[in-house]
Amino acid sequence: MAALTPASPAAVPAAERKARRPRPRYWRGAVLTVAGLYFLTPLISSFVFTVHVPGQGVTFAAYSGILSAEGFTESLFLSLSLAAATIALALLLVVPALIAVRLGPARLRAVVEIVCMLPLVVPPIALVTGIATVLRWGPDHLSRTPLYQTFLAVQNESFPVVLVLAYTVLALPFVHRSLDAGLRAVDVPTLVEAARNCGAGRLYVILRVILPNLRSSLAGASFLTLALVLGEYTVASLLGFRPFAVWIVSVSGAEARMSVAVSLLSLLITWALLLVLSRAGTGGSTDVPAAGPAAPGPAPAGPAAPGAAPAGPTTAGSAVAPAAAPIPVSGKE
Repeated sequence: MAALTPASPAAVPAAERKARRPRPRYWRGAVLTVAGLYFLTPLISSFVFTVHVPGQGVTFAAYSGILSAEGFTESLFLSLSLAAATIALALLLVVPALIAVRLGPARLRAVVEIVCMLPLVVPPIALVTGIATVLRWGPDHLSRTPLYQTFLAVQNESFPVVLVLAYTVLALPFVHRSLDAGLRAVDVPTLVEAARNCGAGRLYVILRVILPNLRSSLAGASFLTLALVLGEYTVASLLGFRPFAVWIVSVSGAEARMSVAVSLLSLLITWALLLVLSRAGTGGSTDVPAAGPAAPGPAPAGPAAPGAAPAGPTTAGSAVAPAAAPIPVSGKE
C-alpha cells in the first residue's frame, strides 16, 4: 500500500491556491480609523488647549507648574494609597468567596453574584447619603462607648478608611466579573483535590495552586479598581475629602489649563499602570523546549506470537532488548 503523504504546494491547482488567499478587508481599517479619531480627537484638542494661549503662542506653563501646585502631591498620593487598600480589601473578600462557591453547592453562586452586582443597581449618590447619615448618627448616640473613637478614626483626613470601604463596595461588580471569568476557565475542584491528596493545606492550595492560574484575572480586577478609585468624585466630594479627582475639580476654577493638563497626565499614569499590571498578569511563563524525535524504547508488552521465545529478565538501565523470533510473512514459504 502506498504511503499517504500530504500534497505539495505545487500539486495544488493555482485557482484553488488563489481562492484560499485571504482577501484584504478594508472595513477593518475603516473601523479602526474611526475609533482612533473618536478617542484621539478629544485628547489632541485638550492638549492644544493646554499649550496654546491666545496672544502668547505655545507655552508649557500649565505642565511646568503641576508639581509645584498646592495639594497635587498630597492628593495623588492619597488616591494611590486608597486604590492600593481598596484592591487588597476587594480581592481579600471576593477571591475566597468565589473559591468557596466553586467548591460548595452550586446554588450559592447565584446568591454571591447578586450580592456583588447590587452596587450597579444602587446609585453612588444614594450610597454616600446612607454613609453620611451613619457617620452623623454614630458620634451623637455612641459618644460614651468605645465605638465613638472608631467613628472618628475611619474619618481621618490623612487616610479616610470610610472611602476604602465605600470604594470596595463600588468595585465589587468589576472584581467579581473579572475573577469569575478566570475561575470558569480553571477546574478548581480537580486542582484542590489533587493538591489536598498531596498533603497541601487550604492556604497553600489557594496561594500556590489557584492564584497562579488567576494571574490575568487578578491583574484585570486590580486595574479596574485602580481606574475607579482615581476617577471617583461623588463619594469623596460629598463626604468632604480631597483625593485626586476632587483636587482636579477644585483647581479648575482658578487654573483651567492646569486642571486639563493634570487630567491628561492622570490618563497617562493610568495607562502606564495598566501596562504594568498587564505585564504582571502575563509574566512568569516558562518556555517549553520543542519536542524532538522520541528515543526508541522497549515495545509495550503484548501477547506473544506463535513460536516466539519468551522474554528473559531484564536489568534496570539495560539498552538491549531480547530478540524476537521472526514472524512468518504470508505468501512466502
